Amino acid sequence: MNSPLDGVRVVDLTTTFLGPYTTMLMARMGADVVKVETHDGDVLRHVGSGRHPGMGPIFLAANHGKRSVALDLKSPGGRDAMRCLLAGADVFVTNMRPQAVARLGLGPDELCSADERLVYVALRGFGEGGPYRDRAAYDDVVQAASGLAGLQGGAGDPDYVRSVVADKTVGVMGLAAVNAALFARERSGRGGFTEVPMFETMTSFVLLEQQNARVLDPDAPTGYARTASPHRRPYRTADGHLGVVVYTDKQWLAFFDLIGRADLASDPRFATITDRTRHIDELYGLLADEMPARTTDEWVSVLEPLGIPAQPVLTPDDLFDDPHLAAVGMFEQVTHPSEGDLTLPRLPLSFGDGTHAPAVRGAPRLGEHGDEVLREAGMSDEQIARLRADGVLGA
Repeated sequence: MNSPLDGVRVVDLTTTFLGPYTTMLMARMGADVVKVETHDGDVLRHVGSGRHPGMGPIFLAANHGKRSVALDLKSPGGRDAMRCLLAGADVFVTNMRPQAVARLGLGPDELCSADERLVYVALRGFGEGGPYRDRAAYDDVVQAASGLAGLQGGAGDPDYVRSVVADKTVGVMGLAAVNAALFARERSGRGGFTEVPMFETMTSFVLLEQQNARVLDPDAPTGYARTASPHRRPYRTADGHLGVVVYTDKQWLAFFDLIGRADLASDPRFATITDRTRHIDELYGLLADEMPARTTDEWVSVLEPLGIPAQPVLTPDDLFDDPHLAAVGMFEQVTHPSEGDLTLPRLPLSFGDGTHAPAVRGAPRLGEHGDEVLREAGMSDEQIARLRADGVLGA
């Protein structure tokens, strides 16, 4: 089958994690993503040890499937070239701050009035309607602002999730915004502007379960007892650690029988999910006490037939040897023209016929596709040569 976004042209004016993750997902779905960079390139090009300068491993992971054009957008020639690129585009994605993008003449009012079919998606730190709108934002800052770092710290000092979880979560929201806008355009014939703010997105993400009774009562405390329990953690087994969640009535009854504590089934503290949530510390403490009695594999073998979810705790290194991920073909081998063989995770979706999106090209070298992309946009070889001679188009 064709990939879902085949034929969609995207102009990608993004850097670091959030924006590139959004547009990489689009490229994996078949979109033609043209990454517009400065002459220095996306800062991620220089993070980590790569085989060649400007081709760091995180950049390779976050930008495969794209083409690169290096333009000086502060110059008139660079802005003219950008307008040529946008004239044939379906989607424009940027995570530049509003003031900066406006100075380049690339604000939503200018672009959407020039092309009513253009889908313009702005990935921002804070929504335009509030007093934080001009503040800079990175993942750590948004984890702090959204309540996530405070939640992670529990009763102790605030702590960050050890992954750029805000960037990646908002990146998926950005993908949702693009796809929804493209679908709406199919009906109306018009694109338009969509803002995807990090702070608001992660606030919604955190509060889904943490708002709790405050959904009903503005004076009620926030928090979800199950996730707040100090005993909610990977449990130590006889030979390792296990992630296990006993949740439903049926699962708890089966677990009580398994450990020889059938009497707990009639304990009023544990009779319903409401009661168990109130007394979750006692239950999770029971789990922590029981887990060292068996090995990790033994627990998995007895819990799985009971329908109780349980998985060994893996490290990122372990994922590359996981038998399930191997069986579903999670990792692809891509041969890059300058960087050699690369291992990349595939798009973790399958479509109607059970197939996966095909592998895509490796991440581009800086400015690698400048000539071909501008030629496709309608510029002549003479115009392109002049941009290069004037230092507008980078190599």
